[in-house]
Amino acid sequence: MKDRLKKDFKSWLKFGIWAVVYILFIVWVGNLWWLLLLPLIFDLFITRFIPWDFWKKTKNRALYTIFSWLDAIIFALIAVYFINLYLFQNYQIPTSSLEKTLLVGDFLFVSKASYGPRVPNTPLSAPLVQHTFPWGTKSYIETPQWEYRRLKGFGKVKRGDIVVFNFPTGDTVPTRVNNPDYYTLVFKEGIEVLAQSISPNELFANLPKYKDRIYKIGRDIVFSNKNIFGDVVWRPVDRRENYVKRCVALPGDTLQIINNQIHIDGKIENDYPNVQYNYYVQTDGTPLTDTFFDKLGISKDDRQYASYLPENDSVFAGFDTSREIWDLPMTKEVFEKVKRLSYISKIEIKPAHKYDRVFPIFANYNWTRDNFGPLVIPKKGATVQLTIDNLPIYEHIIRNYERNSLEVVNQQIMINGAKADNYAFKMDYYFMMGDNRHNSADSRYWGFVPEDHIVGQPIFVWLSLDKDKGWFSGKIRFNRIGKSGKR
Repeated sequence: MKDRLKKDFKSWLKFGIWAVVYILFIVWVGNLWWLLLLPLIFDLFITRFIPWDFWKKTKNRALYTIFSWLDAIIFALIAVYFINLYLFQNYQIPTSSLEKTLLVGDFLFVSKASYGPRVPNTPLSAPLVQHTFPWGTKSYIETPQWEYRRLKGFGKVKRGDIVVFNFPTGDTVPTRVNNPDYYTLVFKEGIEVLAQSISPNELFANLPKYKDRIYKIGRDIVFSNKNIFGDVVWRPVDRRENYVKRCVALPGDTLQIINNQIHIDGKIENDYPNVQYNYYVQTDGTPLTDTFFDKLGISKDDRQYASYLPENDSVFAGFDTSREIWDLPMTKEVFEKVKRLSYISKIEIKPAHKYDRVFPIFANYNWTRDNFGPLVIPKKGATVQLTIDNLPIYEHIIRNYERNSLEVVNQQIMINGAKADNYAFKMDYYFMMGDNRHNSADSRYWGFVPEDHIVGQPIFVWLSLDKDKGWFSGKIRFNRIGKSGKR
């Protein structure tokens, strides 16, 4: 043993540095069980009882090369695993919900230390893979499942922050249909079938009455048509899809949207710089060219034609339905430019469709994506009075996010088998919205984001690719590299 301890100063220095770093990590994590691995670090640098580099003694060049690569790959995977869990991860913007602020094709470094990293729910998972390997199998093992715990970070989520989070209603997923989410999909499938025997006006006017029938029909369709929807799987919190939106309301805030304008606690919240809405645009016959769209920064996916005009609405009566009506997203600045163009004959903000459903999907609150609330954002420790009328707002929190049994028996709310007329929240919740307000599937449609779903904060763009361009015609957006992801 004494001979094994006779190491040069360099070996002891390496051990000392790694031991200090590891102990600081244990203090941060707050789990003393990790100390059991400290002797392995000591052995790696000092005693060498374990033949860590046995493969270096082989004279077979092929084996030496193979083990050399394996050694490097294993070390890299372990390093990436811990970096990805506790420090930062890469995230690519997949949709236009934050367009003009963060663009489709932006690659972001997301800091997990900004709000404090979570101890993983599923510690046995492959690094760099969210939930499924490219060949279709799960990238994680569900056992063991650890309870939610967040380590200390640099700060907390603030109103206006852009936040990466796990998709809350992504707990149940049809593997072949990821959009819309399972609950919206079940609703749409059920309502479509029921609308064949009951008029849509009757259904949408009395959704609570038809809720159970709609849900049962839709659920049966999704589960029985695997060729269309695939298997229906459940995913733990940290294995759900990553989304990125802007936090517009914090726990305890009262949020209301009036004619697209956000109000917090009764006061108007000024729009963020790149907020945009969709407008119906019609020209005097002049065609809108690619040059026109490129100058305005409107991607090919966002160049749509109007599919719906409200009936008996004087505002939209001036459009000529026999000619093209464009449906285009614009910031305030772009809108002002476009409306001054001589060949634009009419431009109006896009209305919400009368059958569009927003959160909570089975309630009749007469809320829309443009006129929503008022809604109090749940706060940890706060108590809400429960009624049959407001239960749709909180049922997903009570049942899915905070894991209670919930049922309604003879108009009486039962939580964990006992009658309940109030509920105290166990977590903080947030309301997230995209800056591309009319092209964003956000909290207006699926509800609150629980604190245990928060992943981190985008720091900066390290690469940006324009999917509408070729490699030699501007695909790499060099002007975006290095831009802040916090805007």
